[in-house]
Amino acid sequence: MNNVKTFSLSRHSRLFAVPDSNKEYLFVRSGERPYYEEPYRAESYAIVYIKEGAVKMNAGLTSYNINAPAIITLGASVIRYFTKNSDLLKMDVIFFKDSFLLEGYADHFFLGRQEFFENNDLHVLPLKEADVNKFNKLYDLIQLTQITTTYHQAAIVRSYIFTLIYEVDDLHRQHSSEIVSPKKNQLLFANFRKLLSANYKQERKLDFYADHLHLTPKSLSAAIKKQSGKSAGKWIDETIILEAKVLLQNKKLTVSQIADMLNFSDQSVFGKFFRAGTGISPMAYRKKFD
Repeated sequence: MNNVKTFSLSRHSRLFAVPDSNKEYLFVRSGERPYYEEPYRAESYAIVYIKEGAVKMNAGLTSYNINAPAIITLGASVIRYFTKNSDLLKMDVIFFKDSFLLEGYADHFFLGRQEFFENNDLHVLPLKEADVNKFNKLYDLIQLTQITTTYHQAAIVRSYIFTLIYEVDDLHRQHSSEIVSPKKNQLLFANFRKLLSANYKQERKLDFYADHLHLTPKSLSAAIKKQSGKSAGKWIDETIILEAKVLLQNKKLTVSQIADMLNFSDQSVFGKFFRAGTGISPMAYRKKFD
């Protein structure tokens, strides 16, 4: 993650125009969303409560049209961006670093077990009316704690974040128990995406993924296209391009270094690949951020 430009808590505070009073967590209550439409990662986790209106979010290559009431959960490593989907959007957000939440906590793997922070199929949780009152009260308590300076302020906020995580996990468990077992193609698609997420920086060839999933490249590509509307090769290319866009925003990295990080033989090959997928060169994309 050291080579990847991330949104800091300070940058989030500037984006939302709220005071940056703490370096470990940030609470935002917003009636307006300053949409950032380029892919990015953050240094912090986020639990977002969409109270009214709607927003469009892309997490990885998954696109969501999110209508209130809903909860969004995002881990620090998730590439995301947001675009406008409604003139009305009211939301509460708690951003927090893992080091803050787990300070003094014996189980350092706690966040890693909460799949909804990293799994692109689980980032959005629609809320039923029965759940809305509970989340309203939890976020109200966080805001009250945020604006009241007390000796135990950080510990109290930390306890509310744990409560939010347990509430979200409980709702996901209830939801999963209501879902019929996924079909064969759905399982294959899920396994392909998991394999892709772990290997895309080193492996761009379809053969690699087909071999690991015990299929021919043709069979894999056909099955993935039937399930998602895009071929397996398209998924691979778009995943690499998304990562490249994030890396190109970090101007401490040269284009040659980025090509090497993504396992291209040289900068020229990377440039041709990027242009084929986006219509512009890596340098032209980078200049957008000057």
